[in-house]
Amino acid sequence: MDANINRKSTTSLLSTPSLIVFDLDNTLWEPELYKLRKLERSGIQPIAGQDVKLFPAAESIIQSIRSSPDQWSNTQFAVASRTKSVEWANDLLRQFELDEFFHHIEIFPGDKKSHFRNLKEKSGVEFTDMLFFDDSRDGRFGNCVPVSEMGVMSVHCPRGLIDKWIWTNALEKYKNNKKSAYAIVESDGSVTEIKSDEQYTGIIKMVNMKKRFGFIQYGNSKTKDIFFHFSSLPGGCNNVEEGDELSFTIDHDTKNGKSAANKIELISQRPQDTVNMRAFSMNLPFAALLANGYKTLETRNGTMFTTYPEGTKMLLHVGQRLYPDGERHIDVMKSGDLTDDEIKDLKFLPKGFEKGMAVAIVELGKTYETTLKDRCNPDFQRKVGAFGEDSGMRATEIKRVAYLKKGAWVSGKGGVFKVDVDRDVIPDGWL
Repeated sequence: MDANINRKSTTSLLSTPSLIVFDLDNTLWEPELYKLRKLERSGIQPIAGQDVKLFPAAESIIQSIRSSPDQWSNTQFAVASRTKSVEWANDLLRQFELDEFFHHIEIFPGDKKSHFRNLKEKSGVEFTDMLFFDDSRDGRFGNCVPVSEMGVMSVHCPRGLIDKWIWTNALEKYKNNKKSAYAIVESDGSVTEIKSDEQYTGIIKMVNMKKRFGFIQYGNSKTKDIFFHFSSLPGGCNNVEEGDELSFTIDHDTKNGKSAANKIELISQRPQDTVNMRAFSMNLPFAALLANGYKTLETRNGTMFTTYPEGTKMLLHVGQRLYPDGERHIDVMKSGDLTDDEIKDLKFLPKGFEKGMAVAIVELGKTYETTLKDRCNPDFQRKVGAFGEDSGMRATEIKRVAYLKKGAWVSGKGGVFKVDVDRDVIPDGWL
């Protein structure tokens, strides 16, 4: 009899999650804290049980766990919340007397995956031994899908823990699907497995040929670039480059929580008669001053050029607007004894080159920080084409510049961006 009891107890422990994680807003309690704007504007702290209430089933689940400590002796409990109302959330946990119930509390806005990486490190529990309850499944603010992709079985409860059946069904599904942790327990009780062989398409964003790895840009603007190693390329292919289009699957490493592209196939490679180059955009008249060789320093307050070593070549793209400096650049240029006709020639692009085009190729020199005193030096001002107080604190030297053989229409973006242009527009000796 005792042997049977011990056997049953051991089986039960093996089928119970080692870590059970709950979201807060609209999962354990309601309403979502961001909806309490009136209290926030009045500087009033929400009151547990009055302004914020636990779902009855959630309260019942917690009470049953507390009343059966032996049953849950091998399970830890945690909170993972992305709310921006961090102080409120922690205070409400104290008011509900839940701060001591949870072994781990992760409350900060951002990526839910960050919560789980922290939980894994603090608890020592593998992702596949966790169970997670959340009201948001997918999309921009979804949590179940990205967390289940890490190997955590996730439970979608869109209306919160309103029924204890959600809890008991989730535990049963965890027990029966332990070998398939990459799954979501849906609100109707069914289980959707996250297929590891799901096909994605993307563009190579960066390649490190020396270390034989790179990153693929895919999905939407919110999707994090995925890592790949050359060993996952087809047939030992080593000649991929930035801009190549790929199809791939995503593998998840349950030991370190990281993901990588696998089963990569080339969809298309850049035509041999095009070249992919970095570019940056400037508005007139300063784009023309640089392209015409007058402007030999570009200053920015940001760090746009700081990561690029001397000798880096980039295309100069001309924006659609005029930079509104009140014609102050003319005063700077006149301080160097230039005539009105000379200034006029330097301010405009040659025929055939227009706004919206990549017009020139430049080679960057060193980038360094300056003081206001440095920037107010007359020679420095003439190299920039602007007065010291109008210039950015980081200066980048323009070692040389040359017009393209013809302008190339490209879409401009902020910062440094990548573009494809015909190889034959690049002046001789630059590639």
